[in-house]
Amino acid sequence: MKYKRLQWQKLKKIHIRLFKDLPAEEFRVTIPTMLTILRIALVPCIILSMIYHCWGLAFIFFLSAAITDCLDGNLARLLRQKTFLGACLDPIADKLLLVSFFFTLVFLKTPLFPLPLWFVLLVLCKELMLICGAAYILLSGRHLDVRPTLLGKATTVVQMVFIIWLFACYYFHWMPVKTYYMMLAVMLVMVILSFLQYARIGSKRLA
Repeated sequence: MKYKRLQWQKLKKIHIRLFKDLPAEEFRVTIPTMLTILRIALVPCIILSMIYHCWGLAFIFFLSAAITDCLDGNLARLLRQKTFLGACLDPIADKLLLVSFFFTLVFLKTPLFPLPLWFVLLVLCKELMLICGAAYILLSGRHLDVRPTLLGKATTVVQMVFIIWLFACYYFHWMPVKTYYMMLAVMLVMVILSFLQYARIGSKRLA
């Protein structure tokens, strides 16, 4: 127990030192960061709209969240307002948005396209492993690059397009079953490939 306590204290000191080394401007709330926070705030609005089967309203909320996802990164580059806080919050907002939607859809009693629980658990496990890996790299004192890869970005875009398409199906009562399973298969492949890519990058950082 004493050894574990000493190890935790050591990790805590490393963690605090890493954040102290960053300038205060890296934690300022910029316009892009406010858009990211707005995306996080829209998550409960989307979930509540889905629970009450207000698919049109849920679609508007989700589309607004997707637009903020497009804007925050581009504005950060355009306005030169890239910060460590924004870089950390952006992927957290994306993961929270996607995982919350998928989990809500699994447990809703809907007649169209029941999302398989195993797919949601796979996505959740992938995101949790990435977060744990990033935390370990940070606490071990190594450099942590929070920028997503091109494949990671593409996976997020495909998931958002799938969700927007699914909202349209629920709202207009479409049932294109073949398209649904095809998109689900594409998402599954991209989730697995992006996880393997991040795992390879993480292993190189820890080597």
